Amino acid sequence: MRMLVGYASAHGSTAEIAHRIAGALQRAGWAVDVKAVREIADPGAYDAVVLGSAIHNQAWLPEATEFVRRHQDVLRERPVWFFSVGMSGGLPRPLRKPARAAQDRTLAEALRDVVRPRGHRVFSGAAWQDQFPRSSRMLVRAMGIRFGDYRDWSEIDAWAVDIAEQLARGTSEATGRS
Repeated sequence: MRMLVGYASAHGSTAEIAHRIAGALQRAGWAVDVKAVREIADPGAYDAVVLGSAIHNQAWLPEATEFVRRHQDVLRERPVWFFSVGMSGGLPRPLRKPARAAQDRTLAEALRDVVRPRGHRVFSGAAWQDQFPRSSRMLVRAMGIRFGDYRDWSEIDAWAVDIAEQLARGTSEATGRS
């Protein structure tokens, strides 16, 4: 079984998460290609797909959304999982959980009916001051957001292992193996 982990990344954090997911899937025995969505010619060449995007303005990056819509027929025919990378981890503690839930709801609803993914996960990413214009930095700080790396690698690894286990169960059910 060939798997694709595709991503749209603005500053590299989402790309690093995609590579981490791919590594966990490879360690579980799956053949995995990792590519930016703009480099994916034919998602139909894969048996399963994991797609992720950075979140900007409470939405996936346009290139990721366009990719899903352009390839929706192919993606509906295979197991697909989505992940989104935002900065809920950089918010003040009382706002983190509600922000993550709101992002999950908004993003899953935006593409759920287009592709019907088996799952969607929101991860916190990394954001650094120098990635933003000065005016944005002041706004971010005024909102109480802290810059830094908030990726939870063990959470990301566990999600990838869960995907591998779901695929293994599906493969054994399809072939009659137990």
